[in-house]
Amino acid sequence: MNRKDFLRAAALLGLSAGFASSVFAKGSNSGIEKFLNIADDYEDMKCKKILKSFDVSLADKSMGEIMITVGRSFLDTEYVASTLDKNTNSESLVVMVTGLDCVTFVENCLAMSRCIKSGNTDFKNYKKELTAIRYRSGTLDGYPSRLHYFSDWLYDNNKKGIVRDITQEIGGIEYNRTINFMTTHPDSYKQLSKSEDNLNVMKSVEYEINSRQMYYLPVSTLDTYYDKLESGDIYGITTEIDGLDITHTGLIYKEDGVTRILHASSKYKKVLISDTDVKGYIMGNKKQNGLIVSRPL
Repeated sequence: MNRKDFLRAAALLGLSAGFASSVFAKGSNSGIEKFLNIADDYEDMKCKKILKSFDVSLADKSMGEIMITVGRSFLDTEYVASTLDKNTNSESLVVMVTGLDCVTFVENCLAMSRCIKSGNTDFKNYKKELTAIRYRSGTLDGYPSRLHYFSDWLYDNNKKGIVRDITQEIGGIEYNRTINFMTTHPDSYKQLSKSEDNLNVMKSVEYEINSRQMYYLPVSTLDTYYDKLESGDIYGITTEIDGLDITHTGLIYKEDGVTRILHASSKYKKVLISDTDVKGYIMGNKKQNGLIVSRPL
């Protein structure tokens, strides 16, 4: 963990920046590890508290309604990037609810909603659901087993029956991309730059992704599909950046006749509901060109 992440963990535990800096500068590896374990325990405690806060009657609602209720419970939660890569030595299930990026926001909403719908909001069940969602075939088996590319995340969770990709059925057209950003930029990923095995496995993952036919809803006609979208649907915003498939994700949020998004915003540094409709949001970035949509089951 770098100094910035360490200081943030200290802040969550109510420690002063000066004290935490001193610990980081002077602390042994074992001392820092002990501190981080305390921070992990704090995240677990906060997650358990959130899970217990939902009314049991919520289980009678549709998955979309549950997703929105859970998503709204995270409003104003701080945006924190790269939370799943805090440990570059080995892959482990990271539980973090006090700071979210766009993917971990969606994963937490989906995992918690599935717990609520099943009537089992036990923390152990939450971790089981999170593992099933985050990892290929639901199995944690090293860094490459994590579903890094969001199109792969959507494909695998569709295959597992956790979500259903509705993009093509509501009018999506072919989305042809060559996905290779991670393996062509290994220096951006410590787990790849330091491990040739991980790099080779990710090349195989990318080859598999590129063998599939994907579909998307072009931004130019996106507003014509609004009536087919539902609150709680999971979206992925497609991109023109070479080697990438999807650059942002969140939940469709429909209110007062407007189709917005509920998401963890890197721009505003928190979870919020967009002030524009989906089309307007996507058109605000010239590198964004459309939408892929899946519905939680």
